[in-house]
Amino acid sequence: MKKIVRSPGSATIINAIATGFGSAFGIGLDIECVAKTIPDSIECENDVGADTKLMELCVEKVFNHYNIDKNEFGISIKTKSELPMASGLSSSSASSNAIVKAASSIVSQEFGYRPLDDLEVINMAIDASLDAGVTITGSFDDATASYFGGVVVTDNRNREFIIKERMEERPVLIYMPNFYSKSGDSDANRMKLMAPLVETAYGFACKKDYFKALNLNGLIYSATLGFDSTIAVDALSAGALASGLSGTGSSFVAVVDEDSIDDVKQSWEKYEGNVIETRVDNDGCCFLE
Repeated sequence: MKKIVRSPGSATIINAIATGFGSAFGIGLDIECVAKTIPDSIECENDVGADTKLMELCVEKVFNHYNIDKNEFGISIKTKSELPMASGLSSSSASSNAIVKAASSIVSQEFGYRPLDDLEVINMAIDASLDAGVTITGSFDDATASYFGGVVVTDNRNREFIIKERMEERPVLIYMPNFYSKSGDSDANRMKLMAPLVETAYGFACKKDYFKALNLNGLIYSATLGFDSTIAVDALSAGALASGLSGTGSSFVAVVDEDSIDDVKQSWEKYEGNVIETRVDNDGCCFLE
């Protein structure tokens, strides 16, 4: 049996590390997972040369849930990614969502078990990410924006939605510098010092003023983590509707109009790195085959 699942990344509106409450929206860059049955064991491979620990943990969690012995049944997982790793664009959430969805679908069909529902997939993927040490908060906001698409506002500690809705499908520009920043390695205590300010940004998100929330959150976390907030300000000066640091960096995102794409791109030309053009994603995690 073979399953192919695509899962998009997401961009940050509110980083949840400071307060436990977050917000994110889906973007049109994804990870594609091809899962196949094999006689036994778990085999994992990706196209970016990353450690396969998270991939293996995702399949192991599926096997443990269904009480599958990997010595008697196996799954091969291969992923290819449009998402830059360790960039704040939820590559880990997208990968774990896709793998758990694909692997659980195969196992449930092969053995006639009840398929996992959407939140069971998400929670299993989050648990694997926590065990792998690739997230600090569990990233319920990132995971659900990736899985469902659109925009979410979430209580990450209790894994609950505050808002979950479609987002207007505007163009999104991503500035990627020539370095990476792993969220699991970030100084959570330093970020928590900013909690009172982040709460103000979160208030905007709860009122669905997502662009204002994104701008303010980006400025706060850029200052806290040592990133150059001028990158976001340049995008806003060039006509972006919103711009800020995504996750714990290193990428910056800008939500733009069709008319401002070229101007925002030009404003980022002086920075080393590259600019990726995509769009808001409302489709989320889905089967391709």
